[in-house]
Amino acid sequence: MLLSLTMLQGNKEKVNFPSEDGIEITADKYLVNEEYPYVLLFHQAGSSRGEFRDIAEKILKLRYNCVAVDLRSGDNDNFVNNETASRARGAGKSVNYLDARDDMVAAIDYAYDLNARDVILLGSSYSASLALLEGMTHPRVGAVIAFSPGEYFGNDLRLEDSLKTVSKPLFVAVTNREQPYVKQMLSAYSEENYTLFQPDTPGVHGARALWDDNPGKDEYWLALLMFINNLNK
Repeated sequence: MLLSLTMLQGNKEKVNFPSEDGIEITADKYLVNEEYPYVLLFHQAGSSRGEFRDIAEKILKLRYNCVAVDLRSGDNDNFVNNETASRARGAGKSVNYLDARDDMVAAIDYAYDLNARDVILLGSSYSASLALLEGMTHPRVGAVIAFSPGEYFGNDLRLEDSLKTVSKPLFVAVTNREQPYVKQMLSAYSEENYTLFQPDTPGVHGARALWDDNPGKDEYWLALLMFINNLNK
């Protein structure tokens, strides 16, 4: 499918929109067709929207637009500074992992307002956990893709206790080391209701598993493509 759609290229634009508490969120919008649904891309800890610089270009070829978001819990990646995190710290706001949840909700509303189509959330590490928390129940989210979710919130929230039902398509990618505890974390879900992918190689944590410098990237991309193809049936 990637080969057959190589002519699709998107226009990249830096955009800003407010979070619930008024902090301005920065994101990169990749637009290939105004009618296509959006995949929202959320980075891992210490990172930024730059984590998805190359990943977004590949997703566009699958007939989706993308919005790669700077969440307030982050720093920089691929020489791209996390502007949302800088503003939040400058305003004296808390920038813990759970604080980024409001930014995620604002991004869902922003993307939905662009063309009134349900969005797909793709989270990486801590944001994968937030994507599970928010996306599986949010009415404007059609599916969730979670790379290396986990129990990242300490005593503030236990994900295993919060994930009770699956009401929409879910794809979870893990490393071999992560697989046992992520499977336990998802124990409330029937295994037939979601896809849990682990590679034959040891694997790479988070969405970096899709980066070109990961020798096992093709395994991850193939599994992700199969999931997305099923969404479009």
